[in-house]
Amino acid sequence: MRIDAYNQIAQLYGVQKNYNTQKAKGVASMGSDQLSISSAGYSHQVAKAAVSEASDVREDKVAKLKAQIEAGTYSVNPEDFAAKLLEKYNAVL
Repeated sequence: MRIDAYNQIAQLYGVQKNYNTQKAKGVASMGSDQLSISSAGYSHQVAKAAVSEASDVREDKVAKLKAQIEAGTYSVNPEDFAAKLLEKYNAVL
């Protein structure tokens, strides 16, 4: 979206007018606002925090693969590799 085009249209229609507002007289204050979170919302918040603290890297798998590579015992099955490659290629199309 081009912002400059939007600004030109806004100027054309006079959208950017400043309006002064005042607090209405005689309106009673409703007191303080309150927020209550449902138990499902709280559980979601706790789960989200736990996931954000978890590492994206599975250290045990990385260490195992590193050890196999260093020992020269790591091998890739060509058929599995080809299947994954085709799966990714087909997903793009």
